[in-house]
Amino acid sequence: MDRHRGVTPRMAKSTNSPRRASSLSCPAGNALMNTDPTLFAAIDLGSNAFRMMIGQQDGAGAVRQIQPVETLREPVRLAEGLQGEALDAGALQRGWQALERFGKRLRGFDATQVRAVATNTVRVAENAAEFLAGAEQRLGFPIEVISGHEEARLVYTGVAHTMPDQGSTRLVVDIGGGSTELIIGCGDRPLLMESLPMGSGVYSKRYFADGRIDSRALQLAERAALHEIEKVAQRYHELGWQQAIGSSGTARMLAKVLKAGELNDKGRSGITYQGLLRLSLALLDAGRMDRLALPGLAEQRAGTLPGGLAVMLAVFKSLGLDEMTPSEPALRLGVLHGLIHSPSPRRSRCEPTERDAVYGPAQD
Repeated sequence: MDRHRGVTPRMAKSTNSPRRASSLSCPAGNALMNTDPTLFAAIDLGSNAFRMMIGQQDGAGAVRQIQPVETLREPVRLAEGLQGEALDAGALQRGWQALERFGKRLRGFDATQVRAVATNTVRVAENAAEFLAGAEQRLGFPIEVISGHEEARLVYTGVAHTMPDQGSTRLVVDIGGGSTELIIGCGDRPLLMESLPMGSGVYSKRYFADGRIDSRALQLAERAALHEIEKVAQRYHELGWQQAIGSSGTARMLAKVLKAGELNDKGRSGITYQGLLRLSLALLDAGRMDRLALPGLAEQRAGTLPGGLAVMLAVFKSLGLDEMTPSEPALRLGVLHGLIHSPSPRRSRCEPTERDAVYGPAQD
């Protein structure tokens, strides 16, 4: 059981709010038309990659599940294109081209079958309106710029769907490219949610921009992440949890590298603190990103590894974790769940049953 005490939090203020665009016509192009009303699509415009998951309901009644049918991933690296506070021309084009491909696949989908959400990088970009105008035209559907809290809620919904557990309290950590969501929930109900301005893509660019990996850069990145987490850590320690879950691509990447490289202690799996320490030593030994040769590390993920590792180490240290279980891609599953299912009236066995989720001040 992971239950610890922390430091007094210091919250930041946010002025971000969700955005919903007007309806649009579908893009032109040669693609198969969808005529199946049971198919639904979730599009995630992340800071590292754009992803689309098409799924459908499997089963009925209380045992309904979401069955993924098709997934697409485009390594757009949107956060990498932030020059100052605006997206550069290269990032705009990469994003638009990816969404044009997604749009062709979505030909024939009704607006009620699709939800597209944009996260941290679009939230903070000064030229977000320019990007969204071109993005929506190419995708053929509205794109909603969601707040950090809505992102956290969707992440937890996805985890609750794929790892149902009505009795235990869980800490869910979602390290994205530009932000990190921390959620404590019980059963299918989030109890405490925060979104912090730190991510694998942003930190890799900020602290390892020249491709060098040295102890000073890794230490600076970890300290910066610790500073963000310690603003909110006390409330998480006070509430407590029984299991820690990593729901992002960063968590799955780290778990895969730790397993392939046999960096965890013998007999242990997932993400462990000792495994993360050994991985940090492997990065320092390599010295440069282009010298990394880690088993299990996909080439398109290598550029965000140092930043993601620094943030994960800070999470483990600040929240006193020893291990974490990786999960399926939660955000897109959470979006699909909202499209397919109406809210469930059942209550879990969690306590206290009368309280709703606590939304801390957003850290978008």
